[in-house]
Amino acid sequence: MRTRHIATIAALALVAAACGGGDDGSSASNGDDSSGTIFVSGSSTVEPISALNAEKFKTDNPNVSITVEGPGTGDGFKKFCAGESDVSDASRPIKDSEAEDCATNGVEYVELQVAVDGLSVVTSTANTAVSCLTFHDLYALVGPESIGFDKWADANDLAAELGGTSGPYPDANLVVTAPGEESGTYDTFVELVIEDLAEQRDQFPASRPDYQASANDNVIIEGISGSDTSLGWVGYAFYIENTDQVKALAVDDGQSGCVTPSAETIADGSYPLARPLYIYVNTTKAEEKAELASFVDFYLGDGLASVGETGYVELDDYSAVLDAWANR
Repeated sequence: MRTRHIATIAALALVAAACGGGDDGSSASNGDDSSGTIFVSGSSTVEPISALNAEKFKTDNPNVSITVEGPGTGDGFKKFCAGESDVSDASRPIKDSEAEDCATNGVEYVELQVAVDGLSVVTSTANTAVSCLTFHDLYALVGPESIGFDKWADANDLAAELGGTSGPYPDANLVVTAPGEESGTYDTFVELVIEDLAEQRDQFPASRPDYQASANDNVIIEGISGSDTSLGWVGYAFYIENTDQVKALAVDDGQSGCVTPSAETIADGSYPLARPLYIYVNTTKAEEKAELASFVDFYLGDGLASVGETGYVELDDYSAVLDAWANR
């Protein structure tokens, strides 16, 4: 599948590209005499977009090597703010502590939103007992008070106390496979679903730690598909590319009703777990390395087609993003 193929390229290969073009978002010119290296690290959710753009950039620009990897948003920012990477893919905005690290190390950057994602709550296609979960249900199943819940039914009492409406849950094994703490997808899930309830109940805002955690979305998909009564969450592109193995559950934030992730519900904001996706670019390096500026020009020009091609949703209007890059 496209996403898995792209992720393999990103993790194992050096992808060639070369400089050219201008700061107006135009495509890079053929630059056979150009050379240099670009290192992109960060979110495994954004990784497919960056990897596909690197692959496309290779076609006309063969002399600059681009490495794309996806260890997670948090790990990516560690490298970026240490000056090790040129571009940081991110499935959440940079944290204040990370921005302070960048400032301490003299790393200046520009934030560029490239897409919209719908964080998708998924289970096995064989699971017919559950179709929609509220935020209260999700807290009861994977929140900080659900440690040791081995079966869905173990969460019944907590869900009822919270006001969850999807119970009683089946007396079936609860096998959770989801992103780990290094992932921006984990951070977003905790922020949107768990944080408010945890604070109201004097709990630390985090998910339960006793589940199979991975920074690799393909590993999460394999874990979800490997159990008939599984539960987890991934970026929308990884769900939509694997609908033969997993299905998305509708989500209710308590106001919207049960909404299933789709390109339409993510774009119009009706899906309650929609979120922005970013790339962060080291602006000092962009001035020093023409090949880096050229790659970002391509990314924000012809490369925006890669957003839809990898299963994510384009912004309605990129003018503010283009202005931010031009005025970096």
